[in-house]
Amino acid sequence: MAKAQSNSANIENWLKLIRADGVGPVTFAKMIKHFGSAERVLGASVSELAKIDGVGFKTAERIASTREKFDAAAELEMAQKLGIWLVNLADERYPPVLKRIYDPPPVLYVKGSLGRQDNLAMSIVGSRGCSLYGQEQASRFAHFLGSAGFTICSGMARGIDTAAHQGALSAGGRTIAVQGCGLARIFPPENKKLFELIAESGACLSELPLQAEPLAVNFPPRNRIIAGLSLGTIVVEAALRSGALITARAALDYDREVMAVPGKIDSPLSSGAHQLIKQGATLIESVEDVMEALGHIGEQLEEHVSNAAAKASASADKPLFDASQLKLSDAEKKIYDYLTKEPLHIEQIIAETDLMPGVVNATLISLRLKGLIKQLPGSLFAKG
Repeated sequence: MAKAQSNSANIENWLKLIRADGVGPVTFAKMIKHFGSAERVLGASVSELAKIDGVGFKTAERIASTREKFDAAAELEMAQKLGIWLVNLADERYPPVLKRIYDPPPVLYVKGSLGRQDNLAMSIVGSRGCSLYGQEQASRFAHFLGSAGFTICSGMARGIDTAAHQGALSAGGRTIAVQGCGLARIFPPENKKLFELIAESGACLSELPLQAEPLAVNFPPRNRIIAGLSLGTIVVEAALRSGALITARAALDYDREVMAVPGKIDSPLSSGAHQLIKQGATLIESVEDVMEALGHIGEQLEEHVSNAAAKASASADKPLFDASQLKLSDAEKKIYDYLTKEPLHIEQIIAETDLMPGVVNATLISLRLKGLIKQLPGSLFAKG
């Protein structure tokens, strides 16, 4: 397995601050904006802290009295031994799509790697106690999307999550697992081998301290990260009180696409997905349905992600993706190789490639989402 990357600069101060009582992602962001750096926040007086909007004197006292309690040096030493690296919001390696949510984690623990190709990610979530049908659908969608170059995100829980990760791995694709506990622990424990495989072909992530236990209170915040990392969320089998619906609601809050796979109408496991469909989620039966659902959201996110990358990296003038970085389907390769910098009409592409119109439509959406081509007015397409 590849060696862990280096930690973000000033990570020790970021850790001390985010572990102080009364400091969550939103308050953390306000303090950094007000003082300019974690180091300055750590040195600020109670009265200075109390001036920050939404903090107040009592919270300021709690922050001041606990901001040096967390042993950041010991945490970083343990992380190094475990092959885990830490990235903060100020680092260009931080996922730009996740950075756009209302409350991004100030610090992420990473076992594995993060890359530009992960900007094209899809979450697949659902019930732990799923049916064989649910497992098959989660694995099928993850396999086909992984083959098309999408990174598959999920929570490594039993059931649908595990099937989604396995489907992505079976396609030789990248997958990201977001844990509801620290990365020094593996939950559920029977997924130890899966954890290792994910870290080798993608990343295992957490915002929690290394030794944090998998408590119920940790999972709703974990679900927002899954939703935030992705262009959209696919729900496969979920009861009405499922955590998968929390992920779907977070995706809606972040203006991401929500999709659901229909199931048996008399199964309680289908009730959550069917409720989402009734409320406007896209019903999906195929990967082409996913591509069509992502069409408009992809254009918005491509612009936002490009802007975020431009601010974060001197190399951001490069496209988000490179054809050599992504796995392209046969149809994608055929159309990409056919296109040039000169705009071509969709009817000409259909005629010259001998592909079915539906396949061409879905493939053009996929290539556009990957940043490899651009769409021009009048149903014209050209290489990006």
